[in-house]
Amino acid sequence: MKKKLQILIGTHNKGKFKEISKLVSKKFRKISPDSLNIKAPKETGRSFKSNSELKANYFFKKSKIISISDDSGLEVKALKNQPGIYSARFAKQRGGFKKAMQSILEQIKYKKDRRAKFFCSLSIKLSNKKILTSIGIINGKISKKIIGTNGFGYDSIFLPNKSKITFGQMQKRRKLKIDHRSIAFKKLKKKLKFYKFVI
Repeated sequence: MKKKLQILIGTHNKGKFKEISKLVSKKFRKISPDSLNIKAPKETGRSFKSNSELKANYFFKKSKIISISDDSGLEVKALKNQPGIYSARFAKQRGGFKKAMQSILEQIKYKKDRRAKFFCSLSIKLSNKKILTSIGIINGKISKKIIGTNGFGYDSIFLPNKSKITFGQMQKRRKLKIDHRSIAFKKLKKKLKFYKFVI
């Protein structure tokens, strides 16, 4: 029996791990950092791109396995594009994503402009010298309240453009076809074709 190729999905976020796992081909055995006792690196980058590359480099160095990592977050126009790259920290400081969503809703309660976007930078480290990165963005707006329990993070307050339901209300398969992570992944696949590498 042919041995399966391995790929390390560089995140400790269970929701992200599941989503990226579903995007990556079934020919790969998906490895989590937890299974190798690899802790998360400090995210010192000043952009989504620098953080996703930092993580992919880190996990590759620690595991010696092809590693894919993302850095993603929610940008709210009325909050000057915050929480942005600090989306996870914003939630942690407030005691979790539910309280973070409540905080955002409260802050923009009387704002007319509820535009927002989810941003994802996805990086894959193939070798010591080769790293590739793609960006995915989906535009939308912040809902008036928290709706839906299907997603994770800020999904339950994000209404994608042309959608009447939040990511948190969507079937997971539907969300996975249109979200920022999926957009970044499709772009990454095109880049990888040049290197005759299929994920």
